[in-house]
Amino acid sequence: MDNVILRTENLSIQFGALKAVNNVSLSITEHKFTTILGPNGAGKTTFFNLISGHFKASSGKVFFKDKDITKLTPQQRIHAGLGRSFQLTNVFPALTAHENVRLSVQSSAKIGFKMFRSYKKYDAIISETDRLLKEILLEDKADIKAGDLTHGEQRKLELGMVLAQKPEVLLLDEPTAGMSVEEVPVMIDMLQHIKDKGDTTIVLIEHKMGMVKALSDHVVVLVNGELLTEGDPDTVSQNPDVLAAYLGGGVVNVAT
Repeated sequence: MDNVILRTENLSIQFGALKAVNNVSLSITEHKFTTILGPNGAGKTTFFNLISGHFKASSGKVFFKDKDITKLTPQQRIHAGLGRSFQLTNVFPALTAHENVRLSVQSSAKIGFKMFRSYKKYDAIISETDRLLKEILLEDKADIKAGDLTHGEQRKLELGMVLAQKPEVLLLDEPTAGMSVEEVPVMIDMLQHIKDKGDTTIVLIEHKMGMVKALSDHVVVLVNGELLTEGDPDTVSQNPDVLAAYLGGGVVNVAT
C-alpha cells in the first residue's frame, strides 16, 4: 500500500468574503510526482502557502508524516522536511551562485557565522555546495553573482537552494515561469533526475502540459478554491468537468 507523506484535512482560508481555498482534503503519496492544475485564481499558490505555513488557515489541518503541523512556522516546516520554491525567483542577487547555495547548505547543517573561522574550513559544506551546483547545471557559473544570471539560471539556482535543505517533500510553484522555450527541457530533465533518485516527493504547480505529461504520476485539479477531481493524467484529461472548468470545454492535453 502506498504511504501518504503529506495530507490536508478540510483546509480552508478566507479573505473577507472570498474563500480562496475551501475545505480541500488531499493526500500526497510518498515518492510520487503530483501536479496541481487549475485556471488562474483557482487557489493553487494559496494552497501551497497554507501547506508551507506562509498563510494561516482559517480552518482545517495540515499533516506531515501523520503529525499535525498546522501551527508550525514556515521555518519549522522546512526543518521538518518541507521545501518550497516560489513563483517569483527568491535568491540573493548580490551574492555569487556558490554563496547562495552554500548559505543554504550551512543553514541545513545548522552552522552559523563564526567570526574567526572561514567557511573554507568546512570541507563538507564546500563539497555539498559543489555537488548541488553540478546537479543544477550551474557548476560553471559558481562565481557569477546571482543578479547577473539569466532568469532561467536563477530559477535553477533557487531549486539548488531548496534542495540544500534536503527536503522530503518538495513544493514547486511554476519553476519554469518566465523561462525561455529552450530552457524548459533542461528544467524537466533536472526534475526527472530528482524524481528518479526516489528519495524526494515532488508536488508541482505548472501550466505547461508537456511538462505535466512528462513528469506526473498523479494530477489534482483545483477550481474556485475547491478540489474538482484527481487521478492519473489520462483519467483527468478525459474528465468532462475538467474540460468544462479548466479550458471551457477545450482539450486538456495532459496525457497525449
